[in-house]
Amino acid sequence: MTVGVTAARRIRRRWAAYGVLLALSLALMLVSSNPVAVEMQKGIAFALSPIQAALTSVATGVSGVVDTVAQIGDLHRQNEALQAENDRLAADNARLGSVRTDNAELSALLQLKSTLKNRTVAAPVIGRETSDVRRVITLGRGSADGIALGDVVIGQGGALIGRVARVGSDFAQVLLITDTSSTVVGEVGSSKATGEVVGQLGGALVMQNIDSTERLAIGDQVVTAGISLADGVRSPYPRGLVIGSILDVVRDPNAVVQTAYIAPILDLGKATNVLVITDYAGGIAPTDASPSAGPQPTGALPPPASAGP
Repeated sequence: MTVGVTAARRIRRRWAAYGVLLALSLALMLVSSNPVAVEMQKGIAFALSPIQAALTSVATGVSGVVDTVAQIGDLHRQNEALQAENDRLAADNARLGSVRTDNAELSALLQLKSTLKNRTVAAPVIGRETSDVRRVITLGRGSADGIALGDVVIGQGGALIGRVARVGSDFAQVLLITDTSSTVVGEVGSSKATGEVVGQLGGALVMQNIDSTERLAIGDQVVTAGISLADGVRSPYPRGLVIGSILDVVRDPNAVVQTAYIAPILDLGKATNVLVITDYAGGIAPTDASPSAGPQPTGALPPPASAGP
């Protein structure tokens, strides 16, 4: 009996709720179609329109800021990628420029090699010493390639670079003609005047003890004289290797000799590849020019061994 009463109450409550909702719906429909209600809706909408516009503007601005930040991030990433690519291309261009320079130098040396009567060995420069007292380069070839003490080293155009002063199985150290201890007998091409060409720390060469009666001109080319003496003794350098050209001449009217300043034909300290003449016998190697254990990291000559008792 109790269960039936409870069920009947639930049914009545549901119908009552449905009735209330229906009545509210009908009332709202009647009110919404009423002119007064329509005008009130328009007024409320007009009053709230500035707030709505402001909220819309804020939302649009926030969205724009978010988009701008995202674009800035993308641009930063693109810029970093482009910078990395630019650095890589710059490095590649530098390497290509170096390779082109080396190839041009090697091509010139190969062309020179084909015109020489002497046997030569091509060698790369792997070390340099240009201190206040020494002018030396180290080559990446040595006695295993046929290079010996006293061998003459030349560069592009048959330019004289120096002589091998120390040698190991896989390296050779060359005393440049710009070293202060270097002396070469030179000959002026136009007048055949001779003199001693000695090295200077500034890079220029000085040609000393030239007969004062000889006429020298600025720009005259100076080559190795290749003088041969009695008893089969001859110059340490073959004849005709280019030393440089005359920059200036100093004459003393009261002296029997004059002096000329010479610019080397090549920047000897910057040569990257050279030719070593291996079949020319001449001159006497320096007494301290003995084989060494190997080149130092800077390309400097190791100190000479101390003399025995």
